[in-house]
Amino acid sequence: MKIAVVILNWNGILLLEKFLPSVVNYSPQATIYVADNASTDDSISYIKAFFPSVQIVKNESNLGFASGYNEALKHIDAEIYALVNSDIEVTENWLQPILQTFENEPKTAIIQPKILDYKRKEYFEYAGAAGGFIDQYGYPYCRGRIFDTLEKDTGQYDDNCEIFWASGACFFIRSSVYKTLNGFDDDFFAHQEEIDLCWRAFNKGYKIKYNSGSVVYHVGGATLQQGHPMKTYLNFRNSLLMLTKNLPKEKLYTILLGRMILDGIAGIQFLTQGKFKHFWAILKAHGAFYTLFSITYKKRSKFQNPQYYNTKSIVYFYFIKKISVFNDLFGIK
Repeated sequence: MKIAVVILNWNGILLLEKFLPSVVNYSPQATIYVADNASTDDSISYIKAFFPSVQIVKNESNLGFASGYNEALKHIDAEIYALVNSDIEVTENWLQPILQTFENEPKTAIIQPKILDYKRKEYFEYAGAAGGFIDQYGYPYCRGRIFDTLEKDTGQYDDNCEIFWASGACFFIRSSVYKTLNGFDDDFFAHQEEIDLCWRAFNKGYKIKYNSGSVVYHVGGATLQQGHPMKTYLNFRNSLLMLTKNLPKEKLYTILLGRMILDGIAGIQFLTQGKFKHFWAILKAHGAFYTLFSITYKKRSKFQNPQYYNTKSIVYFYFIKKISVFNDLFGIK
């Protein structure tokens, strides 16, 4: 099975110096590519000098995550794409369990490995942890991470199971499915584009899996810090775009209204905390959503599966019921 490991890069020479060696050393089955978003640092010269086996695909400008991958993958021939952040450290034999699952399960289209925190390696990492889900209002959460609460890895998610979304930090997908779905949505630029892609795959009947046999470590926030207002803007805007595209028609407007009310509450909370830039980011996100609504609505597919969530409101369980561990949501011991 032909696999391409594709690392998106923009002025990330320090990350490449630190993390590219593990990818090269532990990926003998793969062809490794760096998709460069028109870097102005020495990224390209570094790769050519120290890792001549790594192939380089040059984008003409900084296209962000979504368009950056969409453009680069047009030039890469493989059965499986492994989209890997530049701040990921992989481990020995990380590819074998993933490839075995793809070979044995033809209905499985997307797979995520176990993602642990590079800085605290006994804990799950925010972006994906042990596989993602969303609630009725589109709020994402993970096995091992609900909002900002991260669980310690004690083997509680050492399994292979179906999930709703796989993290873009380390995202495996069949190239045929990627092309069928027309890749990531360019309008997202960055953040939640992988959840949108997984939701579209789910609506078409594909399976998304988590495989704990593959382990990687993620720094997280290496390109845009968790508390940056731009991240707030992109997350709030893209979440509304994602709901517009993928919600069942009969639930679309009621869920959107509920989500907007919850966004308003979040904005008021930012105001009371003195985080005025984040409050303004939410206002800008809603303004951008209104501008893009008509275009986004036209992207809806013919079928939207109503069974997209297994928790009605993760906001309620986390902030009201004080449940911060995934297994406690379902009484799993």
